[in-house]
Amino acid sequence: MDESLRELYQEVILDHSRHPRRFGPMADATHSHEGFNPLCGDKVKIYLHVGGDGKIEKISFEGKGCAISQASASLMSDMVSGRTVAEAEKLMDGFIHLVKGETVDDLSEDDRETLSVMAGVSEFPMRVKCATLAWHTMKSALDAEEKK
Repeated sequence: MDESLRELYQEVILDHSRHPRRFGPMADATHSHEGFNPLCGDKVKIYLHVGGDGKIEKISFEGKGCAISQASASLMSDMVSGRTVAEAEKLMDGFIHLVKGETVDDLSEDDRETLSVMAGVSEFPMRVKCATLAWHTMKSALDAEEKK
């Protein structure tokens, strides 16, 4: 990866970490779930409001953890808001392949480009769990259909 591109990606990660989007609890969540990474202590709670049409109308999160986990949660919340549950799960699958250093072919060019800021995580296998924590927690919330 080009050094200037790597620096840009690091800036984006730091920005999402320092100024997370959609951070905070959600009173009218239809789904929520807590995730914890015992290897490093990262914690996240994902709140979702899914409409009757299967679209994620709102998403927010709370948590504490490293810059990677917080940036990933923030990036995820930006990307899945307004999408269907199926689209969000497709993004998650693509993201997981990306941070593992695998090829991602089934995402749009724009989605691949947005998610690629986290691709460098693949160089640090211990950080993959940090990056995927929020995504797995979102999936668990959707699968469990926990009602608030």
